[in-house]
Amino acid sequence: MISGLYQGQDGDSRLALRIDVDGARPMGRVSGDLFTVAGATTSYVGSFVVHAPAVRAGLIQGRGDFTFAAPARDVSITITGDAVTAAVAGRTYQVSFVSPHFRSVLLEQDSVVGTAPFVAYRTGSLPGPAGSPDRELNVVSAYAEAGIELTLAEPGVIPVEGSGTDLAWDDAELHHAMTRHFGAFGDAVAWRLWLLVASKHVGGYRGIMFDYNDAHQRQGAAVFYDAIKGDTPQAQRAQLRTYVHELGHAFNLLHSWQKNLATPPQPLGPHGGFGDLSWMNYVQNYQPGGEPGYWAAFPFQFTDAELIHLRHGFYRDVAMGANAFGTGAAEIDPFEQPVEDHSGLRLELRAKDSYELGEPVVLELKLAYVDEPRTTHGHLHPDTEFTQVSITQPGGRTVLYRPMMRHCVDTSPEIRLDPGNPAIYRSAYIGHGRDGHYFQLPGEYQIRAQYVAADGSRIVSPVCPIRVRFPVSRDDHLVAELMLGEDQGKLFSLMGSDSPALRAGNEALDEVIGRYGDHPLAVYARLVKGLNAEREFKELTAGNRLRVRPPDPKQGIEHLTAVARDAGIDNITLNLAMRRLARAEARQGDIVRANAVMDKMVATFEAKGVNEIVLGQIRRQAELTKSALSAELS
Repeated sequence: MISGLYQGQDGDSRLALRIDVDGARPMGRVSGDLFTVAGATTSYVGSFVVHAPAVRAGLIQGRGDFTFAAPARDVSITITGDAVTAAVAGRTYQVSFVSPHFRSVLLEQDSVVGTAPFVAYRTGSLPGPAGSPDRELNVVSAYAEAGIELTLAEPGVIPVEGSGTDLAWDDAELHHAMTRHFGAFGDAVAWRLWLLVASKHVGGYRGIMFDYNDAHQRQGAAVFYDAIKGDTPQAQRAQLRTYVHELGHAFNLLHSWQKNLATPPQPLGPHGGFGDLSWMNYVQNYQPGGEPGYWAAFPFQFTDAELIHLRHGFYRDVAMGANAFGTGAAEIDPFEQPVEDHSGLRLELRAKDSYELGEPVVLELKLAYVDEPRTTHGHLHPDTEFTQVSITQPGGRTVLYRPMMRHCVDTSPEIRLDPGNPAIYRSAYIGHGRDGHYFQLPGEYQIRAQYVAADGSRIVSPVCPIRVRFPVSRDDHLVAELMLGEDQGKLFSLMGSDSPALRAGNEALDEVIGRYGDHPLAVYARLVKGLNAEREFKELTAGNRLRVRPPDPKQGIEHLTAVARDAGIDNITLNLAMRRLARAEARQGDIVRANAVMDKMVATFEAKGVNEIVLGQIRRQAELTKSALSAELS
């Protein structure tokens, strides 16, 4: 067998060469990365791939696709015994065999005390496809089968300082944990991954990929033990899939039904991608057959297209901390309405007609049935990635809203849309994401969304136009500058944070409140500060211990009371703010005031004239909140 990784150097040029023409699941390709060596430093130059090389005894030849202007595009590899010579981009390299794996990555895994990291699963423990070998698989061996070597560093256990905390993580805490962990290594591209095994996520997710919009993305992921724990074969199998799936995102692999959103777009597999037998598909959405059909046919491997990416994707498209998720810029074509739509579902978008420059843009999404009742899943929020939002900016460029955190949902509870529950609603802040601010220029914008239903139907909304106004006064200009900083955008996405990495953003929001407290946009600064103060905040310290800052209900009440009195924010955000205000009052020991806040919430929405079905849901929500807060105090 000759497949594997080879390395060699010609003068100041170093070559990492990958030959993939025999062995396990050969992809029939040759690829490589070129670097320049200067003294004690090494710099990346570019990559190439030969998609269909001619393979003869002792000779591999083909025309390469290069990421740079190569003086010669023909690639040839001569093999004479143990001597291997590669002619690439006009230079000749004597290369030596390094590894049967095409790439090698260091995996660091830390687990919060009280969690038990996944160990291994025996694939023959449960029925599977005919011909799939019975073997013991862990995360390392699953990637080894794909040709990727994961070297596992000594696992760490994170102790918790303090007691009585719920240890449910939110996105802000996870963002801070990631910045804290990788701050020790600097902003550099590296074959290095961090996996955090945490207790649970406030949203009930099984896993997420850290992907906030700094210069270096895709460096880590988290899995949530409470959502996947168990010793049964079914639980062990699900844990293996969750771990491999989340780390797959860090290698820049998209979900199976999203590959058409990559740059460049990739073809979708069967059933719009839901028919892929892949680690990157969602088990419950597999077609045909759902979860039983998936496990009956899944051979515990990546698809051929995914293997080609893992083994032969260009360096910056695969290496952690290099190109952003999706392999590059987020520019796309606007979603088009399907030629025929028999889904029986309708997607609508609502937003304010116009926004001040710097005002957070919040989009309300409504999914309703048409004619006959329908059953689908409830993952309507863009952060769960069954819904994509496109934004056409004033200059005509269309970009995809990409959330800071990728939430992976391995369950899809069915939602019945009928006369008693005609629609579901979600509110999404889309002003900032992994690519920064999307609405930082005055002008006309056009928003459109696409929802992927349970049966694979792609429901496209009509265009929702919004206008960002030019600042009028000097204060408008100054407040807009304070609201549009990069850290401020992250704080709005995360609904606040204690992270020292976002200190400048918090100081800017404090200035908005302190100096421009009467400005209409100050309510949004108060919202972020109030929501963050009202909750606890988990912090990974320098000693890799977990410190928990308790809630500050007094400050939360101060800010959220002002928010609840403001008419400027959208209904769904107002609902959230008032429920969190009630919780802050209860934590102060005043259950009477907490209940009064819930009564006020119902009265507020009655006065707004919301439809009776939604109002009934709000009334039930208020009563459930009262009961939960009373139980918490008892």
